[in-house]
Amino acid sequence: MHKSASGSSLGPGGLDLTQAFFKPILNAAPPSPTKRHSKISVIGAGNVGMAIAQTILTQDLADELVLVDAKPDKLRGEMLDLQHAAAFLPRTKIHASTDYSVTVGSDLCIVTAGARQIAGESRLNLLQRNVSLFRSIIPDLVRYSPDTILLIVSNPVDVLTYVAWKLSAFPSNRVIGSGTNLDSSRFRILIADHLDVNAQDVQAYIVGEHGDSSVALWSSISIGGVPVLSFLKSQQIAYEKETLENIHKEVIEGAYEVIRLKGYTSWAIGYSVASLVRSILRDQRKIHPVSVIAKGFYGIDGGQVFLSLPAQLGRGGVLGVTNVHLTEDEAQRLRNSATTILEVQAQLGV
Repeated sequence: MHKSASGSSLGPGGLDLTQAFFKPILNAAPPSPTKRHSKISVIGAGNVGMAIAQTILTQDLADELVLVDAKPDKLRGEMLDLQHAAAFLPRTKIHASTDYSVTVGSDLCIVTAGARQIAGESRLNLLQRNVSLFRSIIPDLVRYSPDTILLIVSNPVDVLTYVAWKLSAFPSNRVIGSGTNLDSSRFRILIADHLDVNAQDVQAYIVGEHGDSSVALWSSISIGGVPVLSFLKSQQIAYEKETLENIHKEVIEGAYEVIRLKGYTSWAIGYSVASLVRSILRDQRKIHPVSVIAKGFYGIDGGQVFLSLPAQLGRGGVLGVTNVHLTEDEAQRLRNSATTILEVQAQLGV
């Protein structure tokens, strides 16, 4: 193996291994010039937005943090509460306003705002109300921060990431959904508990929709570099498919259980989003399963759809999508997940 003039590793025939490992995102734009001063805006000061803001502060991920919400009293109260903790936190300027001009020059805009479901309301009607909300949010973010990266957390995250992409007219690498980053964390923890190992040694992904049609990539799970299913087969160790399906079911039901018990989820998504913020703004080039434009990957070609795939994140947003090996069954499930999302999108008129 030798190095190219640009420093990239070259394999047989001069193949750039970086290009072989990561497939570039469609219509990617170059990253905005790196600045030493980082500014993050969080749109929505509800439980999720504030958990994200608090985690960003404690992990020293921003020089300037902006909160935007439609409720001025709650917004000011949250801002003051955080400012009063300044002596215990890394130095970060904290601002809050109902006016989007406060977000000007943001490196990253995190959207958590969303309408709450009314009793008896259909999922589609709720989604239509969230689309209307995004029509009032996204254009203002684009106007004040034309070079920003949009990170969508509001649910249903895959469809709303698509909506944000359409409304912003941004290159697709600069619009990202939080997707299955948290689902995959739950997945790794459950596998680690099942095998009595440290979750940090488990490589495992949930991909597809952040929802009921998500896909567990069992074939690519590894622990300490050892592919789990291949190892079990080579050692003729029996395992039950039902056991695997039950672990995936626990992942899907995890959020529902938290919501049933405390009314909402917040802390885990706060840490999950903070991990994405760190990878993006510090150009760490880490791989996260996040919602990206999926057309052209794994046989998905029916339309423009966002769903979670293992993607490399850095200062330019999505730098590429990992060529993870999928079995035909996993690839088909992923395509089915894309179809599920496309059917919902077709009804939106965006």
